[in-house]
Amino acid sequence: MRQDLEVFMDYLEHEKRLSRNTLESYSRDLLQYIDFLEEQNVHDLAETSKVHVVTYIARLKQLGRATATQSRTLVSIRSLYSHLIRSRRMEHDPTRDIENPKQDKKLPQVLTLEEMERLLGAPQPASTNGVRDKAMLEVLYATGIRVSELISLDVGDVNTSLGFVRCVGSGAKERIIPLGTMAAKVVDDYVSNSRPLLMKPHKPETALFVNHLGTRMTRQGFWKMLKRYSAEASIDKDITPHTLRHSFATHLLENGADLRSVQEMLGHADLSTTQVYTHVTRSKMKEVYDRSHPRAKMT
Repeated sequence: MRQDLEVFMDYLEHEKRLSRNTLESYSRDLLQYIDFLEEQNVHDLAETSKVHVVTYIARLKQLGRATATQSRTLVSIRSLYSHLIRSRRMEHDPTRDIENPKQDKKLPQVLTLEEMERLLGAPQPASTNGVRDKAMLEVLYATGIRVSELISLDVGDVNTSLGFVRCVGSGAKERIIPLGTMAAKVVDDYVSNSRPLLMKPHKPETALFVNHLGTRMTRQGFWKMLKRYSAEASIDKDITPHTLRHSFATHLLENGADLRSVQEMLGHADLSTTQVYTHVTRSKMKEVYDRSHPRAKMT
């Protein structure tokens, strides 16, 4: 079974060209599934049945795993079996007719414009790290890219004079995203004045954003930095890097951007994924109406 998994992971990496984070998720989900099968004395994926899959997903639920985790795991398992069938290692699909676990749709956490201004103003412009941190926050909010895409940016991926960012997302899909004047100005300042001070002699680095070691910034490093500035800005919401992506999309829609353009900038394959942000704007619209309309609260 583990050999089948190795072949499948090689296929995902070299043919599907999935991102490192996606590959890690697949590997983690499927290794845990194989561990479960071995506990059941199953040593060949061709011997598995629908009962094994359903029982495993039920176990995840009993362990308190989030519905999203259960759904992602089922997708990983389904993909593995599909690959085995295409490779003629199996004839039947044990995941056939198994429905994805239903989950409540939660509206994404979004910062208000005032909260966003406080967050973007938190880094100290007089320090080397402060200039870098402000540039990272400005680019994330200006473009709506994922944090994994942000830290993957190379110096040549950002054209501040023309105002765009070249971003390579999941599946090696490239998209060009506009970069606002404010973000472009901060990036120019960082590249000209702060980045050279962070770089180490005789250690060339193509990454746009580098840490104190002169190497590419990590997700963990950015997450800690974001938490610190969130506290300094007195924002009591539970902020994650994705909060800035949610805020980017919501603020665009609130100011008249069309859904298709936002979908393209976010890199969503399906428009329905982008439509969740329309629920956020409707929620705010109702709140404003209830607070402002003279007859909204009349009985």
